Amino acid sequence: MYHHAILQCSQAFLSTETLIDKAERYADQKKFDVSVLLHSRLAPDMAPFIYQIQSASDYLKAGAAWLSGQTPPRFEDNERTIDEVRSRIRRTVEFVQGVAPELYASAPEQRVKVSWVPNKVIEGQNYLLQITIPNVYFHIAMAYAILRKDGVDVGKLDFLGPMSFVEP
Repeated sequence: MYHHAILQCSQAFLSTETLIDKAERYADQKKFDVSVLLHSRLAPDMAPFIYQIQSASDYLKAGAAWLSGQTPPRFEDNERTIDEVRSRIRRTVEFVQGVAPELYASAPEQRVKVSWVPNKVIEGQNYLLQITIPNVYFHIAMAYAILRKDGVDVGKLDFLGPMSFVEP
């Protein structure tokens, strides 16, 4: 379950590259710098697009690491360009997809410390279901919504990403 759940989150996160590709084409078409979109936000008190990608990355790599008994790789949150954002996505997905399924065998027993809840731990299943999955999807959805609000032609299928259909 853990391996498959993390891989699903990884696939969803990888689909943000499609959003970025569309944002770049939109900026080229409208003749403005795409970094405007990277720093756009839904509301004045909400974090911008680039933060949404960084946060989805952080929750995803932390989930894969902690649930497989590892320490998450540290990324600096210093992305400023569209290529740096793409690199962040790819590095995250590369790490997550590189975690062998058997490393998740003890995931239910993992006890994870969460920085924003001092002196508490959360068990593996609850960490996956209450922190990793909702946060990864929240930040991906916010990135999608920011671009959509700014006029980028993204739709539900862009959010869902590729699907593996078979012949009936």
